Amino acid sequence: MEKPQADWTDWFNCHGPRLLLFARQWAGGHAQAQDIMQEAFMRFWQARDRARDPAAYMYACVRKCALESRRSGRRRERREQAAIRERPAYVEAAFEALPEKDEFRRSVEAALERLPEEQRQALVLKIWGELTLEQIGQVMEVSPNTAASRFRYGLTVLRRELKEWAP
Repeated sequence: MEKPQADWTDWFNCHGPRLLLFARQWAGGHAQAQDIMQEAFMRFWQARDRARDPAAYMYACVRKCALESRRSGRRRERREQAAIRERPAYVEAAFEALPEKDEFRRSVEAALERLPEEQRQALVLKIWGELTLEQIGQVMEVSPNTAASRFRYGLTVLRRELKEWAP
C-alpha cells in the first residue's frame, strides 16, 4: 500500500472497505465495525507521518481499537447483566438480524469464526487486506514467519471446511 495522500477522503475511500472487513472480525455487527474503523482511522490519520509502513500501521490501529472496543463491550455487558436478569421475549424479537445472507457467505463466515483468532486475523489481513506477510507480522506483533504459519494453517482449515463449495 502506498503512502497516504494529502487528502484523507481519497485514502479512506480507497482503503476503507478492506479496513472495515478487518474490523468486522471483532465487531458484533456492521455498525460496530464502522465505529471501530472510524476511531482507528482518526488515530491513524493524526500520526500517519510518523508511520514507517502506513498500511501496516493503519491495520494495527484498527486492531487496537477493536480490542479496546471488545474490552469495553465486555464491561458494559457485565453491567447490563447485573441490572437486567431476564429480558422479555418481545425485546429479543425487536432486534432480530437483517434478512439472511447467501448460503456460501454464511459458510465462509462460520468457517472463519471457528478458526483460532490468530489464524482468522492472518487470513483476513492477507486475502482481503492484501497485506504482505511482513506487514501482517507488524500488525499482529509477530515475526513474518509466524504470520506465514498462521496464514497457512488457517487457509488449510478453511479449505477443508469449504471443500463442498469447490467447483
